[in-house]
Amino acid sequence: MNLLIGEYRNTLDEKGRILFPSKLRTALTENRLFVTKSLDRCLWLYTPERWFELQTKLMENTSSFSERDRKIRRYLLGSAQEVEFDKAGRISIPQTLRDFANLSKDCVIVGSDRYIELWNAETYDVIAEEPPTAEDFEAVDIKF
Repeated sequence: MNLLIGEYRNTLDEKGRILFPSKLRTALTENRLFVTKSLDRCLWLYTPERWFELQTKLMENTSSFSERDRKIRRYLLGSAQEVEFDKAGRISIPQTLRDFANLSKDCVIVGSDRYIELWNAETYDVIAEEPPTAEDFEAVDIKF
């Protein structure tokens, strides 16, 4: 699978559909994605392969007997939806997820290698104004 990278701006139509960038579509091996809530008030979109990896790790590393773990499962798995590309290369974002991410007409699609983020453009522009610092990179031990 090719890398899912890059930043793209596109519009959400009145039916909640967004045209997916062709560079990202050609990197996909299937005609569907899994979309769920993120931690940043955007949406995370996963290929089926990556989604099942995440789901498996989540289930292996959480317990139904832990309140915290159940909250995490509900948040990620309970809000997840499978979406398919139509013939025009669009996906339809469910209303509950559009509401969560405050998606309106102008959106930003960001490839983050293992997943894709879908942002309200205004929200994204605000967070993009504050890039990571050198200390942020050092904290995750990135060496060039």
